[in-house]
Amino acid sequence: MPKHYTFPYLFDENKSLSLTDLKKMGYLKHNRIISGTINWTSLGENSGSISIKVKRTQIKNYVEFDYTCNNESYNYKVYLVSVKSNLNEGRVLYFQCRFTGKRCRKLHLINGIFQHRTASKTGMYAKQTQSKRGRWIEQIYGPYFDSEKLYAELYSKHFKTHYKGKPTKRYLRLMQKINSLTCVY
Repeated sequence: MPKHYTFPYLFDENKSLSLTDLKKMGYLKHNRIISGTINWTSLGENSGSISIKVKRTQIKNYVEFDYTCNNESYNYKVYLVSVKSNLNEGRVLYFQCRFTGKRCRKLHLINGIFQHRTASKTGMYAKQTQSKRGRWIEQIYGPYFDSEKLYAELYSKHFKTHYKGKPTKRYLRLMQKINSLTCVY
């Protein structure tokens, strides 16, 4: 008898917020309180926005979320925890999920609340939902399907092909993928 469908929650297709994104946007500065709005777009249209306030002081470190989802208003804080790096240089910043208690670098919007990925029992990444054969086909023909992305990355602004006369690892990896594409057909 076949297995019943579970229709898992796909982390790749839903909204998420990472510490890397916050750092790139300039929200994680020391001894400051910075607030602003983060917008998500899908196919060129605004698919959601959230107001955040980041407080980083000696005493308190947190991110405060304020948004409306499915006609419900949400306002809560997620604390930031810093842990000594395993490289013995500096500290690594994490979210402390208030619902699961776990540390993470990325929060996912699950049931209207930003939380750790383990909060969803049926949550999966899109790659995990593919069959074994589907993953094999993706491995063989993946560069062919992603050829536009490869060329867009190769000819993007500020892309370095060489550094100090030597080709960069990123350039070599892209060229290897492009060459494997030409070998397929």
